[in-house]
Amino acid sequence: MFAQQVAKKYSHALFELARDHNLIDQAWEQYNSLAVYIKKDDTLLDFMAAPQVNDKKKYGLIEKVFAGKLEKPFYAFLMHLVRKRRINFLPEIIESFDQLVREEKKIARAVCISAMPITEDERKSIIERLQKKTSQKIELEEKIDKTIIGGMIIMLRNQIINGSIRYDLNELKNRLMKVKVH
Repeated sequence: MFAQQVAKKYSHALFELARDHNLIDQAWEQYNSLAVYIKKDDTLLDFMAAPQVNDKKKYGLIEKVFAGKLEKPFYAFLMHLVRKRRINFLPEIIESFDQLVREEKKIARAVCISAMPITEDERKSIIERLQKKTSQKIELEEKIDKTIIGGMIIMLRNQIINGSIRYDLNELKNRLMKVKVH
């Protein structure tokens, strides 16, 4: 819960910083690249979170790695996170920032889970229907889960549309279990 509160506070600050400097797209690109790097290798965050490492070394590492590679305001933002001892919340901050940018750009993420890969026509149809429903651009992530047997499950924001055969079979089983035979 604390991580979410910190992420929300700092992601809003980052968003306002990016907006004030007219650099939302650059911030989105640079911080998403940073998130990918952190997911692959968490050595940076481990080093920054280590209490035995003094602040001077932490600032030095941030300078060595990011000076000249990030826009100046975003580099300063990272230094601020180190100074406030919030750098270990960077993944959560970036995730929250990403959501803010997507809201601003009216982009929604949807996940399509199916038993086998969907066709390009199915993909286009799903995206079109979701765009009509939300009035937003849809980014569709596809996942394969053979346990659903067939059909698909669509997840969009906090909504789940379950059209899987496994779900239908479970529903049928539940109805049959409720039937009383005399």
